[in-house]
Amino acid sequence: MDAVLGIIVAAVLLFTVVTLLKAVRIVPQQRMDVVERLGKYKKTLSPGLNLLVPFVDAVRAKVDMREQVVSFPPQPVITSDNLVVSIDTVLYFRAIDPVRATYEIANFLQAIEQLTVTTLRNVIGSLDLERALTSREEINKHLSSVLDETTGRWGIKVTRVE
Repeated sequence: MDAVLGIIVAAVLLFTVVTLLKAVRIVPQQRMDVVERLGKYKKTLSPGLNLLVPFVDAVRAKVDMREQVVSFPPQPVITSDNLVVSIDTVLYFRAIDPVRATYEIANFLQAIEQLTVTTLRNVIGSLDLERALTSREEINKHLSSVLDETTGRWGIKVTRVE
């Protein structure tokens, strides 16, 4: 009888520890966690100590709120005078709304890369080689405005494009 009681006490103790571990969530500085309750958005956890409902709430995404930099591989672009130019891009961005960054688009980094490539091809395709080489600031401003307009809906802020 003592063995059965020991097993029951151990099981209850184990269940209590697991429940406490699932209920307490510590979010580090400069990160926000998006929480779903039974598959539906519930709340966004801010940095610090947070409590969840165990086995009901789940962290869907951990969104880094710091500015990030990503470099895209060189892309061949054809100028208006039919010359192929290889252009590489460096992009600085940060998440401003973790909920929209999680739910508005499946993979915002891939979407930003594709948007950057297509916009660059449009802009540089309308310029000749000499103008493309001398209009770097103008190209960056145009690219930044197009990216900022589109990524704003996704909860992302493009801070700089080079």
